[in-house]
Amino acid sequence: MGWTMAELALFSGCMPNTFTWIFLAALAAATGVRLWLTRRQIHHVRSHRAEVPQSFATTIPLAAHQKAADYTVAKAHLGTLDILIGAAALLALTLGGLAELISGAWARAFEPGGVAHGTTLLVSVAVLFSALELPVTVYRTFVVEARYGFNRMTPALFIADLLKQALLGALLGIPLLVLVLWLMGEMGAYWWLYVWLAWTGFNLLVLLIYPTFIAPLFNKFTPLADPSLAGRIEALLARCGFRSKGLFVMDGSKRSSHGNAYFTGFGASKRIVLFDTLLARLAPPEIEAVLAHELGHYKRHHVWKRVLLLFVFSFALLWLLGGLIDQAWFYQGMNVATRTPATGLLLFVLVMPVFTFLLHPLTSLYSRRHEYEADAYAAAHASAAELVKALVKLYQDNAATLTPDPLHSAFYDSHPPAATRIARLQHSGS
Repeated sequence: MGWTMAELALFSGCMPNTFTWIFLAALAAATGVRLWLTRRQIHHVRSHRAEVPQSFATTIPLAAHQKAADYTVAKAHLGTLDILIGAAALLALTLGGLAELISGAWARAFEPGGVAHGTTLLVSVAVLFSALELPVTVYRTFVVEARYGFNRMTPALFIADLLKQALLGALLGIPLLVLVLWLMGEMGAYWWLYVWLAWTGFNLLVLLIYPTFIAPLFNKFTPLADPSLAGRIEALLARCGFRSKGLFVMDGSKRSSHGNAYFTGFGASKRIVLFDTLLARLAPPEIEAVLAHELGHYKRHHVWKRVLLLFVFSFALLWLLGGLIDQAWFYQGMNVATRTPATGLLLFVLVMPVFTFLLHPLTSLYSRRHEYEADAYAAAHASAAELVKALVKLYQDNAATLTPDPLHSAFYDSHPPAATRIARLQHSGS
């Protein structure tokens, strides 16, 4: 006989309060909506698999369209598993008592409420989540991506990346965590403001050092060697008034055949990066149009707008945590008896995504608006027709579905649907 969520909470020793029931209702709603949207996506993509949309009938072969549909469905099925694992882990850590169990285990070695105890608790939970995600990541990389011809990652490279990510996370994350817990314990009632300032400074530091110190740990970046293409791009940069530290080609092909381009950094560390897979697939005018789109993001200040939005959102969340962290009902409702800065922070980080889930459509809408603005900039400073040709190639090469479910797309997609985006570009170029 199956257990209900409420019975599991009672069985684990939790005495439910009003917040327990609110949390369970929010978790059930968020999980149910995510699963429903995923099922909609699978059904919609499958139902349009047999025919290429009319606007792409002359540019995308049926076989490529069907490959994209099957790839999208495979990723959606894996996403369903991800949703269920995440919900189960959240219940285990909170109402299931696992967070309290881990906290108690570390209390034998470190004083509860101290920085060392809090750091080991939070790092342990982070390692637990990483371990839970690892099988899904392995399956996605070596089964799904490989099945559709995208994976070029070897097991050795995968393990090397994993070790580098763990080391980098420890070197950057643990000192930040120690600082945050110290501020929470020493800065009085306005600790959350000091934590926000530290978090803001940390993010700005990462943005600054990422292009020159972090990214080269995982990929090789070489100056663009093609003088003709470099000259074309330099002319585009001059027209757009953009100065960078250089044009670099990234060896993205050693991990995946997906192509992309981006610019990164700010101030003196700005640089433009082209995937080698993109250079191999697109013609020079198409590459120019893609870069004009990326420059549109810069010229329209999209990166800084998103960073500012992140800082405002984190300010509001930390203010909220400042009010919650001393509330006994918050801990009781989540089946945690140990009330420390670390357990309060942990519960907040675990629980808050359940309540902010419905903000996804707003952030997706905001991102899609930026994509339209960058497309308009590219059409004005390069060629809309060349950007259309580039996008069609990228949709085909990356097996991006041309027929996403409208609701799923509105909820999750940071980029506009292919047909809508292409239609706008064609209109702007006419």
